[in-house]
Amino acid sequence: MEEHHMADARTDKPSSTEEEYFAREEIEKKRKLALEQAAASAAQQREELKKLHWMKCPKCGMDLQTLKQGNVEIETCFNCHGIFLDAGELDQLVAQHGHEGSGKVMGAILNLFKKK
Repeated sequence: MEEHHMADARTDKPSSTEEEYFAREEIEKKRKLALEQAAASAAQQREELKKLHWMKCPKCGMDLQTLKQGNVEIETCFNCHGIFLDAGELDQLVAQHGHEGSGKVMGAILNLFKKK
């Protein structure tokens, strides 16, 4: 009778294929969780860096000041005299002053920031 009971216990045991499947599922869940945690951490670090460097000069670290030129906001550093444009703003400046020629456009922009 004991042999029959032991045989029943063996048939209830999951097959090695089932064990492998559940092991792979568990590994995949843990891998996805680790990727989600890494992405959340990276996003948090980017947000912290943004707060730390927001409107700071990338060359000298001083505060940037915003000046309007038409509909474009130009960030400038009065300490090192750096001029910074966001993506697409140079094209907007050229479009605003395009009829004057590109040399005159750049001259007009640089005149805004000459030392006085």
